[in-house]
Amino acid sequence: MNILFLDQFSDLGGAQQCLLDLVPSMQASEWSLTCAVPGNGALIEKLRGLGVPVHSLHIAPLASGHKTTLDFLRFGLDAPRLANDISRLAAEIRADLLYVNGPRILPAAAWAARKSGRPLVFHCHNHLSETSVRKLAGYSLQLAAARVIACCRHVARPLWPFIDPGRLHVIYNGVAEMVSTRPIDGSGPRVGLIGRIAPEKGQVEFVLAAQRLVAKHPQCRFVICGAPLFSNIEAERYFERVQEIAAGLPVEFCGWQEDVNAVLARLDVLVVPSLREPGAPRVILEAFATRVPVVAFVSGGIPELVIQNRTGFLVEPPEPETLAARLDALLSAPGQLRAVADHAYEAWKEKFTLDRYQRDVLAVIGLTQTLPATGRSI
Repeated sequence: MNILFLDQFSDLGGAQQCLLDLVPSMQASEWSLTCAVPGNGALIEKLRGLGVPVHSLHIAPLASGHKTTLDFLRFGLDAPRLANDISRLAAEIRADLLYVNGPRILPAAAWAARKSGRPLVFHCHNHLSETSVRKLAGYSLQLAAARVIACCRHVARPLWPFIDPGRLHVIYNGVAEMVSTRPIDGSGPRVGLIGRIAPEKGQVEFVLAAQRLVAKHPQCRFVICGAPLFSNIEAERYFERVQEIAAGLPVEFCGWQEDVNAVLARLDVLVVPSLREPGAPRVILEAFATRVPVVAFVSGGIPELVIQNRTGFLVEPPEPETLAARLDALLSAPGQLRAVADHAYEAWKEKFTLDRYQRDVLAVIGLTQTLPATGRSI
């Protein structure tokens, strides 16, 4: 089988890592893989290192978050040419299936799939909250009679009205087992946040909680791992604000790190203070696999992963005061942290392994190849 992967970014993020995770299992199945992405980000080097040919796509840049009228105009003007580019590439490599890894490229890919009769799988990693974006994605899925893989129920929910139930599959991400090497050096606990620097990720709330904690836990150290991944000006300004608030506090900024395991290995608690989480954060599963306890805001698909007082700790309302209070109580009860981390590790072994993720995704692709299209027309 020849698969054409299409991604809207070449920078490395959670969705791109999920794509990389699939490559070895597909190659083991003797499937031929080709990828097309815009830009010149780190994803390209990673794919080529795995032996996957990568082609360039031109996609008009759009603002992150809420889209402006200019964004929609630019997107509309760009779509026909992008669809033609995808069609030509699919024909050139004799693709049997189009695998779309992001909503921005979906309308053009759906048109190319419909025109050529090729099946399409859309892997949805984010909750499509804007009505216009949701409808455009939904109609595109109907046009292509596509199958959809959603990373959690929260992400799947906006697409329910557009897709036959048998063609929508909720598949949680999976990660490889990670070995914790946290040193026992007598230093205080290390509480960390790992993720893209952006307002919705809650770095300000994390630092404000740290302000409240240092008086009662003077030995505690705080780690912020991440950077404004997609060169967004708003995110850059937000990062400056986070650094200003953190001035004078025991907060370490370690930037973007490719080896998340190395960062987790030095943490005693992972905090996920997402305010508008669009999906199910992969880093939570990585913490499960490393036996690092998780404290998280109730947002997006997080409650589907973190079971209160069983596999982690949920914080409501999502405010610095409540986060600080929960961390204060937990840092004073290390036995409770260890017990929950052990339960989370067992949950990872049962539900969130990389092997399970790969099997489930490959099974959906197998269905796409063997069953006739039953999608509704528009």
